[in-house]
Amino acid sequence: MTVRVGLTGGIASGKSTVAAILAELGAVVIDADALAREVVARGTPGLDAVVAEFGPGLLTPEGDLDRPATGALVFGDVDARKRLERIIHPLVHARSAELEAAASTHAVVVHDIPLLAEVGRAGSFDAVIVVDAPPELQVTRMVEDRGWAREDAESRIAAQATREDRLAIATHVVDNTGSLDDLRQQVERIYLELAARA
Repeated sequence: MTVRVGLTGGIASGKSTVAAILAELGAVVIDADALAREVVARGTPGLDAVVAEFGPGLLTPEGDLDRPATGALVFGDVDARKRLERIIHPLVHARSAELEAAASTHAVVVHDIPLLAEVGRAGSFDAVIVVDAPPELQVTRMVEDRGWAREDAESRIAAQATREDRLAIATHVVDNTGSLDDLRQQVERIYLELAARA
């Protein structure tokens, strides 16, 4: 049988690294962020719907979605973010279901969903892995590794679910405050447990 797993974590928690390790171990990883880009690519009905809702000001001169402009709009405006999510989330969900259906019936299928706690879909999975790091460490990583301003890093964290909200939906917690080797050992242990159920 297929074991459906939700994977989430706050920005700069190390979720992408965990997803990569799970893929190496043999999991089928479905990346919601990648799908969110795919469903609003140039020429898609998704992009047409975004333009119909927000106007052509969110397009680049080439006709693609202007991600920085879209980010600036939705991170400062809760209503705009919800309007955008109402367009994109159903499209991502449908595409995700297609990819999952194409996976092996004896597979661990991991849905990498950054906003899993926010969208309230944790209950639709057999297990939920939360990659956890303290907010101060997240800020440090964004500032030092990504070159963000501290204020931008803190506002992005504030726009996401709280650490407590994410931990509340976890069936497995990966503590990403140590070394990469430590992280890998935790993920391997969780994967073996999940694969045994598949």
